[in-house]
Amino acid sequence: MDRLWLMLLCVYGIVNLVVFGLYAADKAKAKKGAWRTPEIKLMTAGVVGIIGALLGMVVCHHKTKKPLFSVGLPVIFFVEAALAVFVYLKYIR
Repeated sequence: MDRLWLMLLCVYGIVNLVVFGLYAADKAKAKKGAWRTPEIKLMTAGVVGIIGALLGMVVCHHKTKKPLFSVGLPVIFFVEAALAVFVYLKYIR
Protein backbone atom coordinates (compact mmCIF):
# COMPACT_ATOMS: atom_id res chain seq x y z
CA MET A 1 0.00 0.00 0.00
CA ASP A 2 2.87 2.38 0.74
CA ARG A 3 4.25 1.90 -2.77
CA LEU A 4 0.90 2.84 -4.26
CA TRP A 5 0.83 6.13 -2.35
CA LEU A 6 4.42 6.85 -3.32
CA MET A 7 3.64 6.16 -6.98
CA LEU A 8 0.54 8.38 -6.87
CA LEU A 9 2.55 11.16 -5.22
CA CYS A 10 5.21 10.89 -7.95
CA VAL A 11 2.59 11.02 -10.71
CA TYR A 12 0.97 14.04 -9.06
CA GLY A 13 4.37 15.73 -8.85
CA ILE A 14 5.06 15.09 -12.53
CA VAL A 15 1.63 16.42 -13.51
CA ASN A 16 2.29 19.60 -11.54
CA LEU A 17 5.70 20.02 -13.18
CA VAL A 18 4.07 19.74 -16.61
CA VAL A 19 1.41 22.29 -15.65
CA PHE A 20 4.08 24.66 -14.33
CA GLY A 21 5.93 24.24 -17.63
CA LEU A 22 2.74 25.02 -19.54
CA TYR A 23 2.30 28.29 -17.64
CA ALA A 24 5.98 29.20 -18.04
CA ALA A 25 5.88 28.44 -21.78
CA ASP A 26 2.76 30.56 -22.22
CA LYS A 27 4.42 33.45 -20.40
CA ALA A 28 7.46 33.15 -22.68
CA LYS A 29 5.14 33.17 -25.70
CA ALA A 30 3.41 36.27 -24.34
CA LYS A 31 6.72 38.11 -24.06
CA LYS A 32 7.60 37.21 -27.66
CA GLY A 33 4.15 38.03 -29.01
CA ALA A 34 3.81 34.47 -30.28
CA TRP A 35 0.74 32.23 -30.47
CA ARG A 36 -0.65 31.66 -26.98
CA THR A 37 -2.20 28.77 -25.13
CA PRO A 38 -5.97 29.31 -24.77
CA GLU A 39 -7.08 30.31 -21.28
CA ILE A 40 -9.50 27.38 -21.07
CA LYS A 41 -6.57 24.98 -21.49
CA LEU A 42 -4.56 26.79 -18.83
CA MET A 43 -7.50 26.71 -16.43
CA THR A 44 -8.22 23.05 -17.13
CA ALA A 45 -4.56 22.24 -16.53
CA GLY A 46 -4.86 24.23 -13.30
CA VAL A 47 -7.68 22.01 -12.10
CA VAL A 48 -5.57 18.91 -12.74
CA GLY A 49 -2.30 20.31 -11.36
CA ILE A 50 -3.30 23.16 -9.08
CA ILE A 51 0.06 23.47 -7.33
CA GLY A 52 1.92 23.76 -10.63
CA ALA A 53 -0.59 26.33 -11.87
CA LEU A 54 -0.29 28.45 -8.73
CA LEU A 55 3.49 28.27 -8.84
CA GLY A 56 3.47 29.14 -12.53
CA MET A 57 1.26 32.11 -11.84
CA VAL A 58 3.38 33.39 -8.95
CA VAL A 59 6.90 32.55 -10.15
CA CYS A 60 6.36 33.62 -13.78
CA HIS A 61 3.97 36.49 -12.90
CA HIS A 62 1.55 35.03 -15.40
CA LYS A 63 -2.18 35.76 -15.47
CA THR A 64 -1.98 37.59 -12.13
CA LYS A 65 -4.21 40.46 -13.30
CA LYS A 66 -6.96 38.22 -14.66
CA PRO A 67 -9.64 37.53 -12.01
CA LEU A 68 -10.40 34.15 -13.57
CA PHE A 69 -6.90 33.08 -12.54
CA SER A 70 -6.04 35.33 -9.56
CA VAL A 71 -9.30 34.38 -7.80
CA GLY A 72 -10.21 31.15 -9.56
CA LEU A 73 -6.99 29.21 -8.96
CA PRO A 74 -6.88 29.86 -5.19
CA VAL A 75 -10.56 28.86 -4.94
CA ILE A 76 -9.80 25.65 -6.82
CA PHE A 77 -6.87 25.01 -4.47
CA PHE A 78 -9.01 25.35 -1.35
CA VAL A 79 -11.81 23.22 -2.80
CA GLU A 80 -9.34 20.46 -3.73
CA ALA A 81 -7.65 20.68 -0.31
CA ALA A 82 -11.01 20.43 1.49
CA LEU A 83 -11.98 17.49 -0.70
CA ALA A 84 -8.67 15.75 0.05
CA VAL A 85 -9.17 16.22 3.81
CA PHE A 86 -12.73 14.93 3.55
CA VAL A 87 -11.67 11.83 1.61
CA TYR A 88 -8.82 11.19 4.04
CA LEU A 89 -11.01 11.50 7.13
CA LYS A 90 -13.94 9.57 5.67
CA TYR A 91 -12.25 6.73 3.79
CA ILE A 92 -8.54 6.43 4.53
CA ARG A 93 -7.98 7.08 8.21
